[in-house]
Amino acid sequence: MKRSAAADPVRVALIMTGPITDGGWAQPAYEGLTALGETGNFEVAYAENVTQAKIPQVVQGYADDGYDLIIGHGFEFGSAFIEIAPDYPDQKFFASTFKPEGEVPENVRYIDLAYFPAAYGAGTLAALISKNGKAVGFVGGGDNPTQQRMMKCFIAGAEKAVPAIRGLGVVTGDYENAARGKEAAETMVANGADVIWHGANVTGLGAIQGAVSGGATVIGCYSDQTELAPDKMATSFVMNLAWMVKEVAGSVADGSFEGGVEWKPKVTEMWAPRAASMGDYNPGLVSDDNWQKFQAVWAELGEGSIDVAALVP
Repeated sequence: MKRSAAADPVRVALIMTGPITDGGWAQPAYEGLTALGETGNFEVAYAENVTQAKIPQVVQGYADDGYDLIIGHGFEFGSAFIEIAPDYPDQKFFASTFKPEGEVPENVRYIDLAYFPAAYGAGTLAALISKNGKAVGFVGGGDNPTQQRMMKCFIAGAEKAVPAIRGLGVVTGDYENAARGKEAAETMVANGADVIWHGANVTGLGAIQGAVSGGATVIGCYSDQTELAPDKMATSFVMNLAWMVKEVAGSVADGSFEGGVEWKPKVTEMWAPRAASMGDYNPGLVSDDNWQKFQAVWAELGEGSIDVAALVP
């Protein structure tokens, strides 16, 4: 039911497994929550650095407090909400991860964050801007199916864009280990990669450091990371997590929240290239011609005319 203007504010709680200052995964979602609170139409709360073992306790705490919407930010909440949500049928739960197999509660919604077409697009751009034309590389975080498939999609995009190039990849097994990220990037640079993209958090920051120290160009991920390497960052694939938070909260406010399903935004809605004050990309590292070639592929990914699922099963 749609709320009237005089209705009480919608109460939204955001639960994150990382810190709100991570500059990547948690911070943009938190910024979206903050923006909601500033409207006056939402009462917001958050918990950061919540370990997986404490997720049920924290979720139930907000649910017992009567929050209308509880957002679990990360794959860790996928199965947890299946167990918890049925006990709170009048409240809504949203997990920023893929919908698990089988039936899910009618008050839980999931999302396909378009990781795989984004990774394909990043591989395309990396190959196009490679100066030596030998190899480009991906550094991943946790050893899970999403990161493994992101690596495969990155490699597929790179090798389709420039068939002579090799796509390299390392999934480090850890999202929060800068040393592992740095080592992985350095190894790929030593093997000829001159452009590196990452899909991790703190591990990704290490990958940027390792790539830059080896003279490679870097592409950021999740947030605009230009300031980490202004002269070496071609662009960043920024995930629109603030938009996601605001959209799902708005759906609760206007009564359009659809539970029991997986929301599938287009990759061009969920991700966008950003390079700080330079605009979408660094013109010192990306030529206009190569940017236009990338944009053509990016548009096709957004339209679905490039079917990444079929290309990379």
